[in-house]
Amino acid sequence: MITVMLILCISAFGQQRLLVIGGGKRPPEAMKRFVEWSGGTKAKIMVITWASGVPTESFESLKKQFVSAGAVSVEHAPVRPLDAATRSVFIDQLKGSSGVFFSGGDQNRIMDVLADDELLRLIREKYAAGTAFGGTSAGAAVMSDPMMTGDADLKVLDGKKVGVRKGLGLLPNVLFDQHFLVRQRHNRLFGLMLENPNMLGIGIDEDTAVLIEDNRRLTVSGETQVMLVYSKNGKQPFQLSFLTSGKSFDVAKRKPIDR
Repeated sequence: MITVMLILCISAFGQQRLLVIGGGKRPPEAMKRFVEWSGGTKAKIMVITWASGVPTESFESLKKQFVSAGAVSVEHAPVRPLDAATRSVFIDQLKGSSGVFFSGGDQNRIMDVLADDELLRLIREKYAAGTAFGGTSAGAAVMSDPMMTGDADLKVLDGKKVGVRKGLGLLPNVLFDQHFLVRQRHNRLFGLMLENPNMLGIGIDEDTAVLIEDNRRLTVSGETQVMLVYSKNGKQPFQLSFLTSGKSFDVAKRKPIDR
């Protein structure tokens, strides 16, 4: 009976899959995996470019890479701002998509659109039901709740000087930071962790990604490193893990996976 109930539960909610890229070059293997998660040649991927100041160019670049990775159907979500007609189109596209990907740019633009609570709820429900989600740069930052806005004093360890606002929060109790090593954003993430010691901080460098399955198993793909900051008991001292491509981490147990 327990086994049957577990199977029913998994069937009802689906398997969560999340691709988070730190900006720069999008790792080909990670993009290929996202297409596989979305259904391979049967995938229907929707690209959301609300963060971008050049939405058409952002979409075409992503579409080209998704097609190279095996996707056939790659659609551009309506650009911001949404009116009644384009909002309806977006909802229909979202419902029919097997993969949803957010471009880079300014993450605040994404959450400005998602001040519409119904759209935010539909996106969260879509992820919880098993649709693959992904994002790069601003599209990575937006996955957190709270989400870093980009405003910060990088010379101090003070979370109160890091700008935050509501984000998607697809992965509970996780803070994502992007362009991490190349832009020396350590103090920004450390400062927020001091304010939120119960959370898991994930700093993803450019040209690097994390692939997270079932909100638990995190695997690194790409050229550099990912830094994880965490506490076992919700308070200091913090522990650090540095993972290179192919290495994995258990988000739930907060420890590296040996194999």
